[in-house]
Amino acid sequence: MIEKGVKIAEPTGTLGVLLVGLGAVSTTFIAGVQAIRRGIGKPIGSLTQMGTIRLGKRTEGRVPKIKDFVPLARLDDLVFGAWDIFEDDAYEAALHAGVLEKELLAVLEPELREIKPMRAVFDRAYVKRLNGTNVKTGRTKYELAEQLIEDIETFRARHRCARLVMIWCGSTEIYMEPRPEVHGSLDAFERGLKENSPSIAPSMIYAYAALRCRVPFANAAPNLTVDIPALIELAQRNHVPIAGKDLKTGQTLLKTIIAPGLKARLLGLSGWYSTNILGNRDGEVLDDPESFRTKEESKRSVLDYILQPELYPDLYGDFVHLVRINYYPPRGDNKEGWDNIDIFGWLGYPMQIKINFLCRDSILAAPLVLDLVLFLDLAQRCGMRGIQEWLSFYFKSPMTAPGLYPEHDLFIQLMKLKNTLRYLRGEELITHLGLEYYD
Repeated sequence: MIEKGVKIAEPTGTLGVLLVGLGAVSTTFIAGVQAIRRGIGKPIGSLTQMGTIRLGKRTEGRVPKIKDFVPLARLDDLVFGAWDIFEDDAYEAALHAGVLEKELLAVLEPELREIKPMRAVFDRAYVKRLNGTNVKTGRTKYELAEQLIEDIETFRARHRCARLVMIWCGSTEIYMEPRPEVHGSLDAFERGLKENSPSIAPSMIYAYAALRCRVPFANAAPNLTVDIPALIELAQRNHVPIAGKDLKTGQTLLKTIIAPGLKARLLGLSGWYSTNILGNRDGEVLDDPESFRTKEESKRSVLDYILQPELYPDLYGDFVHLVRINYYPPRGDNKEGWDNIDIFGWLGYPMQIKINFLCRDSILAAPLVLDLVLFLDLAQRCGMRGIQEWLSFYFKSPMTAPGLYPEHDLFIQLMKLKNTLRYLRGEELITHLGLEYYD
């Protein structure tokens, strides 16, 4: 347990950001940070850069920016590295992703050209719609993990990093369930690495390598990855914070905004139909049924946890929830989500809500990657280790302690995050009770 008002180590020196996958999300994040450094862009969507936090009573007027309240690494102190199955540097990869304008990328080309991907750990059995040549080879998965560890330490030394953070921004892997005989303990997992167990996906090898090197790790995809007892054990043992999984960006973001409102007003739900079209590499990967199932499980769990049908059977005991994703190449990274929500109110009278969200997936994801990098680095400097549930705000399927259901309500998640920051700085937690103003 972290004590209230802990001494937080200052974020001195360079913070290395290691990204697994140099695709649309990673290049949009890197280019965005470079643009913000140059003063030609603003960090819209980033809680760490633009968010504020209230301290004390409303009448005190203490509302600093979060980055001024807790000691976060400066954007100027970030350096970037990545692994990818394609050899394109960050500039070429950003052009291929097609998220940012070519004019902006031309201005940032010198910095982006410097970021060349390391050879990736990849197995097409886990992501069937992709194939690349910039991949590592090894006799065992343990040997591949050792190669990643060498990459991490080489990057650390070359860039003279004081600290590192790793984020999985790779494609969605096939659906996997925890296997106790492989995932149940660190010993079993390491034995599985040496025996090339098919229950160990590439993302798990990256997570293992990061935790071995005492590097905080976050999973931005819905893969099982670090959400297994073996790697949670390693995170605890090596005093490393972990977080995941699956960034909450477009359609699910709206669900975690709207569903709490329906529940707060005790409006019933008959059905929620969601469909998406997108044409980026993520859409191509999700066109495979096994990868789609991983994403589907992440997206569908949200409503059940928020609405709690076991507590409100008359309102939510029998609703239909369908999720569809369709690969449509002309749309590129500009995802479109349609939602049809059938609700009912007083005396059971039916009503409908229609949503058409034309979003930009990587534009929504990039600030979340930045926040996770900075907050995971903060967590490690505070001595926090293992699952960081206070970062649930950023994920579709937040990790929790065993036996504890995840909190999906976006507003409760934000309160949890800000109260954690208050706690770390020795400030009173905000309960929003408000009775003290009327005594």
